Amino acid sequence: MTDQHGELDAALERVIDAARAHLAAVRAAQGRIDDDDVWQAYVALNNASYAYDEQLLDAFGEVTPWDVEAIDPDEADERLGGEGVEATDPHPQVISVRQRRDYRVPSVSALIRVAEAARREGTPEPDEPAPVEGVGEAVLELLQSGDGSLSALDVPELEPLDGVVMVSEVGTPVDLESFDDDDPVGPFQPAADDRLVGRLDEHPYLDEDEHEHAGHAH
Repeated sequence: MTDQHGELDAALERVIDAARAHLAAVRAAQGRIDDDDVWQAYVALNNASYAYDEQLLDAFGEVTPWDVEAIDPDEADERLGGEGVEATDPHPQVISVRQRRDYRVPSVSALIRVAEAARREGTPEPDEPAPVEGVGEAVLELLQSGDGSLSALDVPELEPLDGVVMVSEVGTPVDLESFDDDDPVGPFQPAADDRLVGRLDEHPYLDEDEHEHAGHAH
């Protein structure tokens, strides 16, 4: 029984270690969906818990409150699309998503104030950030503070107007080095062999029923 007790203790330690590793992965992911490390840590915790439950049953006829089944790590990788899984049906084209959204600025001074607040938050102390000059720089500052996400522009200081999203199949991905930094057209210009899959029109002030019919496909 001594060897069996030792094996059971070791199995319990593996559960504890796996639980700590899972918690560390969850914290590191900071809410990201489908994070690889979180999924792998989850599988390890699940399987360690399953093994401990089985050994406890064999040794004493007792079970844990964990209702788990073993997960095949290889199948887990395939489900996640993890490393080592070879793509069997790669899409021959690159998918390109182009978006435009327009805004009205009801108060220039209010917009600049909120942009300067965002700039101060991103400037390490004791440095004094430069003032925001103009509405364009203010919008750019908000985008930078939100890691480029358009959701950073969902502020009362900007009133959304119409927008459009276009999804296309393109032959090659964009090469940003081939365009000047001040080129407003080149990176968005469709090539002759690009195929527009569909276009979604955004009308923020439409009624809900009308908004459902705003998009149309080609």
